[in-house]
Amino acid sequence: MSAVERAYAKVNLCLHAGERRADNYHALASLVTFAEFGDELRADESASLELSIAGQFAAATPKGHDNLVLKAANELRAATGVKRGARLTLTKNLPVASGLGGGSADAAAALRLLNSLWRTGLDDNALAQLGRSLGADVPACVHSRSALIEGIGEKIAPLALPRLALLLVNPGVELSTAAVFAKLDDRRGAELPPLPEFADASTLVIYLRDTGNDLEAPAKSLAPVIAECLSALSREPGCLLARMSGSGATCFGIFEAEEAAVATRQKIAAAHPGWWTESTRTR
Repeated sequence: MSAVERAYAKVNLCLHAGERRADNYHALASLVTFAEFGDELRADESASLELSIAGQFAAATPKGHDNLVLKAANELRAATGVKRGARLTLTKNLPVASGLGGGSADAAAALRLLNSLWRTGLDDNALAQLGRSLGADVPACVHSRSALIEGIGEKIAPLALPRLALLLVNPGVELSTAAVFAKLDDRRGAELPPLPEFADASTLVIYLRDTGNDLEAPAKSLAPVIAECLSALSREPGCLLARMSGSGATCFGIFEAEEAAVATRQKIAAAHPGWWTESTRTR
């Protein structure tokens, strides 16, 4: 018996940060959505628990028990008493340390996949609670649905957001989240403007223009190529908004049509062959 689960890319449409807390985390407020594109995790029945990694970004992905997929599998076994194993294959399609929640999405996919394969019977809320020990982004990634995220990721309020045509662009830079937060000086505070009902992509973009990503400035100071990436997106016809996701360095453009996103991807890929690009839609 085998099964496959997608680890959906997480995109921070906006991210406002508060002051550092006593536990060294920063309180955040973020509108989060998830792309249809992501990593892929396959599980086959096995007596032992093992992980192999393939795909474009396999070489940069942590191996063995440092990988969050195996950590998630062991957390699920410990919580449920399951003794079964699985032969896991992770196909890494997302850049590592790129602001797309790749490792957290992989862990969340492992929880969903093995919960089904091992028939442990936990619902998504229970899996999200279990995932908190693995990382602040894991609970939201378990649900993989648009949401308002607050606190350090533990407060998740599902939102109905319009589907968006996206172009994801990473300029070939890995950024440490801790290093970006260490350079954070200017903060909007951990709150967003009051949320309206979003009738379509245009109303969402209008709202987003009154927000930002507080981590963009410190990320640019560490990797100035991010500014070039944002410029390459924003000057293209059909791009409604260009912004960095999470702690970077991946940037995204919201486009008025999928065709415009695809055309821009081709143009940027030709001009910057070392950059990673992917046109997709939100879920």
